[in-house]
Amino acid sequence: MSQSRHVPVMLQRCLDMLAPALEAPGAVVVDCTLGLGGHSEALLARFPEARLIALDRDKEALRLSGERLAPFGDRAELVHAVYDELPDVLDRLGLASVQGVLFDLGVSSMQLDEADRGFAYAQDAPLDMRMDQTTGISAAEVLNTYAPGELVRILRAYGEEKQAKRIVSAVVRERDKEPFTNSARLVELIRDSLPQAAKRTGGNPAKRTFQALRIEVNGELTVLERAIPAAVKALAVGGRIAVLSYHSLEDRLVKQVFAAGAATTAPPGLPVVPERYQPRLKLLTRGAELPTEEEVAENRRAAPARLRGAQRIREDAE
Repeated sequence: MSQSRHVPVMLQRCLDMLAPALEAPGAVVVDCTLGLGGHSEALLARFPEARLIALDRDKEALRLSGERLAPFGDRAELVHAVYDELPDVLDRLGLASVQGVLFDLGVSSMQLDEADRGFAYAQDAPLDMRMDQTTGISAAEVLNTYAPGELVRILRAYGEEKQAKRIVSAVVRERDKEPFTNSARLVELIRDSLPQAAKRTGGNPAKRTFQALRIEVNGELTVLERAIPAAVKALAVGGRIAVLSYHSLEDRLVKQVFAAGAATTAPPGLPVVPERYQPRLKLLTRGAELPTEEEVAENRRAAPARLRGAQRIREDAE
């Protein structure tokens, strides 16, 4: 088991950002992306009066984190749920609002490290990529059954892959001969179908395609589009939210929700802005904060991370 999988990204900065909202006794914080429990463990240790609710769609992650967080007893409540189900989870627990919310949107390092999950392009594995292996379609099914135009759209939109058409025409040609089952064959096909210049930049040439498939298989952006506004809505006044994203599509989505909450909704030209048009959020970051060079040197998975935070300053207008 590699040590890198235990290093939560931008941990100290996340804790400091949430601290003013979590230091009061009885504060409730939600870790929407429990993973291996690194952020959750640190939250419980740093804020001894706080109660934690942690969500994950991956049952194996819940099992491992349950062991890790067992010493904290009933201060930690672990729930099998996707993060856009946050309103239902809080409802079931009888909570009208919470003081803190944390999202770490990276693929759990556990999922990258467990070869048989098919997330990593560096080793051969079944093309699965489902974060919750009890439901939904696998990456292999997407590759083998989606129409070519739809595959091109996914690779362009979710992988920002400029060579999407070339890759997809190769995929379609090959899947007609034999359906895709494993990652190595896909990696090789991508390598063979790219022009030389495209192979020289930006790491493994399969990276963007794998990202696109993962986002499609798990409905990540659709889920996030619902989850971030729901999390903001769940915050009590004074509550804080911190979101770590790992690619520009996620970061843009978070930025838009925060910016909308921090803007006045008043029609232009009003001499005095009535309360109901006042901003609901105050931004806690100027743009997105990046990890330090030291952190990236220690934990390569932190490299693409972007952190944004906001504080709830008003109730929603009725």
